[in-house]
Amino acid sequence: MNTQKKPNAERVWKQLEDSLIPRLALSATDRAVYSHLLRHSRLEGKPRLSFSISWLARGVCLSGGGVRVAVRRLAAKGVLRMVERSRHGHIMEVRLPEEIRAPRPESATRGAARLPAHAAGLEQIDFLRTRALRQTIHARDGGFCFYCLTRLNKRTQCLDHAIPRAQSGRNSYRNLVSCCVECNSRKSETPAPDFLRWLCRERRLTAAELTARLRALDALAAGKLRPILAAPAKPTPLRGRPPLHLARS
Repeated sequence: MNTQKKPNAERVWKQLEDSLIPRLALSATDRAVYSHLLRHSRLEGKPRLSFSISWLARGVCLSGGGVRVAVRRLAAKGVLRMVERSRHGHIMEVRLPEEIRAPRPESATRGAARLPAHAAGLEQIDFLRTRALRQTIHARDGGFCFYCLTRLNKRTQCLDHAIPRAQSGRNSYRNLVSCCVECNSRKSETPAPDFLRWLCRERRLTAAELTARLRALDALAAGKLRPILAAPAKPTPLRGRPPLHLARS
């Protein structure tokens, strides 16, 4: 395997913590997986890394299923690039934080409204108001169910209120997540933390995945998981009367 000049580890780590993690809204599992791959590839002067899911799972002390999903998420966000995959393992190009651009899915940018530059304007947008705004929530969550982490498509994805509408949950980006129809139906008016714990009891999530999902939920409520929008338009204030509980795109 070819080697290259080793990057400055301190600089890379600062870019990871200060820029990449908030920009791509990486979960705790994503961060652990990426950090481990980065440690054994670019920080050792290797542009590519050959590994197996079982090796990676042991290295980050997580389940194989959770690690596999995290690898797919990281590849979808441009953090990793698949070079070769076989039954024996994966060969991936691991990118440095400075080499990774924030994803701008076509579905999220076509006809969408630009986010106001200041956070106050963002807080006033009703993300159930238009299809374009709804689509940006799906894009932000990377094509996976926020709750059970299954892959979504246009027929299975919908939006869910982390704090249920019945409990005055708003249509804010801080309260809306992309999820599968099954989770939306099962969760109903259950608060998101309780529903995640139920998924863990039902063995739909591992203990590590539950911890990561609860942290992601905290990040959501704190306004750290911001969607990306593009075309200019005036922000739409949140309405006093709630729209439909389930918004399909």
